[in-house]
Amino acid sequence: MALVVQKFGGSSVADAASIKRVAKRIAAAKRAGDDIVVVVSAMGDTTDELIDLAQQITPLPPSREMDILLTAGERISMSLLAMAINNLGVKAKSFTGQQAGVITDAVHGRARIVDVVPHRIRETIERGQVAIVAGFQGVTSDTNDVTTLGRGGSDTTAVALAAGLGADVCEIYTDVDGVFSADPRIVPAARKLDRVSYDEMLELAASGAKVLVLRCVEYARRYGVPVHVRSSFSTHTGTLVTNEPAPDSPEGAAVEQPIIAGVAHDRSEAKITVVGVPDVPGKAARIFQVVAGSGVNIDMIVQNVSVAATGLTDISFTLPASDGATATAALSEHQPDIGFTSLQYDDTIGKLSLIGAGMKSHPGVSAKLFAALSDAGINIEMISTSEIRISVVTRADSLDDAVRAVHTAFDLDADQQEAVVYGGTGR
Repeated sequence: MALVVQKFGGSSVADAASIKRVAKRIAAAKRAGDDIVVVVSAMGDTTDELIDLAQQITPLPPSREMDILLTAGERISMSLLAMAINNLGVKAKSFTGQQAGVITDAVHGRARIVDVVPHRIRETIERGQVAIVAGFQGVTSDTNDVTTLGRGGSDTTAVALAAGLGADVCEIYTDVDGVFSADPRIVPAARKLDRVSYDEMLELAASGAKVLVLRCVEYARRYGVPVHVRSSFSTHTGTLVTNEPAPDSPEGAAVEQPIIAGVAHDRSEAKITVVGVPDVPGKAARIFQVVAGSGVNIDMIVQNVSVAATGLTDISFTLPASDGATATAALSEHQPDIGFTSLQYDDTIGKLSLIGAGMKSHPGVSAKLFAALSDAGINIEMISTSEIRISVVTRADSLDDAVRAVHTAFDLDADQQEAVVYGGTGR
């Protein structure tokens, strides 16, 4: 008997028929002898519809009230799923994030989990019942206010509960069969990965792969929770995210990593170029202090060589496009004390990232990447590297071609099409 935490996304519980199908899957797992805890997202586009509804009331709804409103979506799906499971003859009880003991900080809209105290969930398991938990939500320890965890919050809830309960595995059910070597919507020949290390999955998630969110993977790595990504629309084995070697690996042998795990891409970033920055100590620091002070995270940074005659340089950096207006406004406000000439904003960029733990011990990966992009006629604007990742910025309209060219160059194409997107979103 194993303790399994299962998470089902919005596309998996989009309507009554989908909820009944998921309920049958959960009931079958329970009857097979496992203890089951389920984390569920809101049905389909419910969260987006609630946001739209709030904005029809006021363009700036209070963040506390928005959190109370948005948690309603998961509460609807959790109760309906519990009804469906009970209707199949398996006892199930639903719990809000607060009832499940998910404790967060007080940052409404993007709260972080600080503790999990799942006493009621343990009691439910001990009674032989299935516990259904509303994802994406928690409660503050001091004010008892309801909070939401931001994008992908249900994934994070599931992994946090798995860690708190000491579960054997956390199964993330989505509408694709696992983690693929590239987005199958762009690369039909993308290959399903059987196993991915935590570090590789962190880089994939940070670089735009949407099947798991970054915070979920960070939590799993910190507490050593194996995460099994699989489809709720099929019974295929998915992708196991873990640092443990495969069962058939030679005893005592380290996991032999393939050179490249996959190619990720991201269209959500923009680029700001600070033109004519005085090339003296402290100016770059001041620029990034201003950006950080406005609450904006920066991804890639490039500084040009200063022009000797003018003593000025240009500094470019990428950031989430949603934060572009905030960052430019903050920099413009401090233009007099920084002393730069102007700002250029570009939201027509795309980022491609090549990821693989094996690349750190294999020379020539960068050369092959740049050659593949050159052969495809794609220009590189910025470059960033880590031990297991190389990222480049290109024009957004050439990003799909870049992903396909690099995927093929590194022999990642499958012999036959493996990827099926059952629900249409990839989450």
